[in-house]
Amino acid sequence: MKRTFKKIILISCAMAGFDATATELVYQPVNPSFGGNPYNGTHLLNIANAINQYEPDDELGLTAADRLQTTLQSRLLNNLLDDVSSGKSDGGQLETDDFILNVVDDGNGGLTLNIYDKVTGESSVIQVSDPLGN
Repeated sequence: MKRTFKKIILISCAMAGFDATATELVYQPVNPSFGGNPYNGTHLLNIANAINQYEPDDELGLTAADRLQTTLQSRLLNNLLDDVSSGKSDGGQLETDDFILNVVDDGNGGLTLNIYDKVTGESSVIQVSDPLGN
């Protein structure tokens, strides 16, 4: 027991002779977007690209025929709305596999769009007033 006590006192005296020093911890960001070193940017981008497993779907899985059909429907709808708004026509109808769209000029510069969903049987009415207020 005396030996252990002597060892403890000896270790305590030895440790008392050392000064404990500490410095303030300062956070230094790594990412240059948050104030870090600008030379880290390329390295961080390369790491992010290397671990990125995301691969975007091709137009939400649409085939080329589906994209063509969507483009044609959009073009036909645009032409129909242009004809009605320019006064070349007082209305028209566009029918697709899922919808029937009726466009009617209300005579006061506004348009009324009646949309019928063939799948669910629901219908919607959208009224667009004259943007110039005539």
